[in-house]
Amino acid sequence: MTSRSSADPHPVPGAGVDRTVAAAALCRAVLLGRAVVTVTAAGAGLLIVAHPGRIVAVLVLVVVSTTLEVAALTRWPGIVRRTAAVLALDTGLLGAVLALNAGSAAFYLFAAGAAALAGVLLGMRAWPLWAVHAAIGFGTAAKLLRADGVTPEVSAFVVAFPMATVVTGLVAASVTAATVRHVDLLVDVIAAAQRAAAASERSRLARELHDSVAKTLRGVSFAALALPASLRSRPALAEQLASVVSSGADAAAREARELIEGLRLDHPDEPFDVSVERMCREWSLSAGIPVRVSADAVEPAVATRYELSRILHEALGNVARHAGARRADVWLRREADGVRLVIRDDGDGFAVPADLGTLRSGGHFGVLGMAERTRAVAGEFVVRSAPGEGTLIEVRAPLQPGIEATGVARPALRGGRDAIGPGRP
Repeated sequence: MTSRSSADPHPVPGAGVDRTVAAAALCRAVLLGRAVVTVTAAGAGLLIVAHPGRIVAVLVLVVVSTTLEVAALTRWPGIVRRTAAVLALDTGLLGAVLALNAGSAAFYLFAAGAAALAGVLLGMRAWPLWAVHAAIGFGTAAKLLRADGVTPEVSAFVVAFPMATVVTGLVAASVTAATVRHVDLLVDVIAAAQRAAAASERSRLARELHDSVAKTLRGVSFAALALPASLRSRPALAEQLASVVSSGADAAAREARELIEGLRLDHPDEPFDVSVERMCREWSLSAGIPVRVSADAVEPAVATRYELSRILHEALGNVARHAGARRADVWLRREADGVRLVIRDDGDGFAVPADLGTLRSGGHFGVLGMAERTRAVAGEFVVRSAPGEGTLIEVRAPLQPGIEATGVARPALRGGRDAIGPGRP
């Protein structure tokens, strides 16, 4: 991370708005805190002075000025960038309080707030202003100490106030520096997460395109290249190649639609358990098959969310197309080492081969696709089924998949009505 002045509220690339808003929020906090302590001290003064007119004027001045300043900072946080104008206005207010009620506790507390405001806007560079505040305070204290009847306790109290002003400024500068460093770090972390998510999304889309549309289009391309020569010498072959080109183009369009549909399945801005419930509800309405859903609150990584959503979509699609099921059950469970998704139906079932790869020869690509998606997020895929016993699909995946997928797909030949039950999610 590049070095940046922690006290400077001016925007910097990638973090300017955040740092300006943070500085404005600190300024509002200082102004409100100063108003509270000043009004409290002035209100206490009303109880002990014979002529409260000046104190009332201070109360009105502090309340009105603070209200206007806080409202302006709330609506236009960028005002903090005009440091000289803000501090000049605040110094003018300090002079007014000094003129109205010099030497009172209200004045010293207002001065301490002015020093804190300077610390927020200028950081340690505010020391000349702190020196001015301290000098005004010591001058006012000296005038009070020359009055008759001042006790030693009061003298010590009055002399300590100007130094407290400097300390308040130092504390405000330190808090501001720490806050801005935190904001900078938070912005950098968010930016890094966004870059990582974007890279992961690009990689996933590239893999999806390569595994589906790109392969289909490559086959279409080969058939199209051979078509011109075949038209002259082998018309029958040319007719077959033309059919391959046509069917391949249709397949590529279908795969592209499925890819787009898959991208729309999961809504990353909603909790994953809510997304799973929504997908199941929409499927049930479309397929006319009741589905019971039990989902824990769990938030896998974006890539894992996507693959689990596609697996759930494919599994429910198989239930609607092939299972002849009367109902389906879906469980989403958070585990100590990851997340578990289970889809079960009470349909016809099928004989699970020892090697899932043999399903490819029969054109049953759905189960293979689910297994491959599980491996893509370093997960484990299990399918249990038998004729007349329904089908159970179980996927276990880590919440944060590694770079290399290490998951396995292992079939179980025993059929699955008792593989998992409502009481054993």
